Amino acid sequence: MAIRFLTVFSYAKQILTKSEQVLVPKGYIPIYVGDQAVKKRYVVPLSYLSHPVFQDLLQCVEEEFGFNHPMGALTIPCTEQTFFNLTSKLKL
Repeated sequence: MAIRFLTVFSYAKQILTKSEQVLVPKGYIPIYVGDQAVKKRYVVPLSYLSHPVFQDLLQCVEEEFGFNHPMGALTIPCTEQTFFNLTSKLKL
């Protein structure tokens, strides 16, 4: 699990070195959520990356889609409602 976290974290660092860095506060990462037709950008705390539930989601995304996304940020192809349900559990 630690190796997977390092992979995700190194990818997150690559994202933050792009031009979007100005728009993302320190300690946060941009994530695109939605299906192929419509994606909405969210900025979430980096601490989410270490949460086991979020890591499970990232593992599913990696297995199905990989981490090379043309949008320039991590893309999670799920509904916004699913994403909200997941992140609301992370805040507990």
